[in-house]
Amino acid sequence: MNTDPIADMLTRIRNAISRKMKTVSMPHSRLKTEIGKLLVDRGYIDACEVSTNEDGFKVINLTLRYQDSAPAIEGIRRISKPGQRFYENSNKLNRLMKIHTGDTVISTTKGLMTGHQAIKAGLGGEVLFRIW
Repeated sequence: MNTDPIADMLTRIRNAISRKMKTVSMPHSRLKTEIGKLLVDRGYIDACEVSTNEDGFKVINLTLRYQDSAPAIEGIRRISKPGQRFYENSNKLNRLMKIHTGDTVISTTKGLMTGHQAIKAGLGGEVLFRIW
């Protein structure tokens, strides 16, 4: 049993990039699928597909993006953790986004979105992770 599936997902991506792997697979969840779709929309990965493995369990397959053998994802870091949740309103998100480069993924009442989308919508929420 995994206590933090988002951290597990980010670690699998980080490890796959360090080994120059083309794809990475992980157990399925709706939240991880939404994160994968958001990363596809932002151009960090090429594809996010849900399939069934030989044991009959759903898995998510991510196809990582490389540009001239350099990964599109330079770094990825978990912000909000199960032991310490990190929430910000849209005003503080605006300041946070000015300090850091890359994208910040926020879980809002309207679903997952980047920090810029949350600021534009005037929403705050849980800051899940930062990717650059």
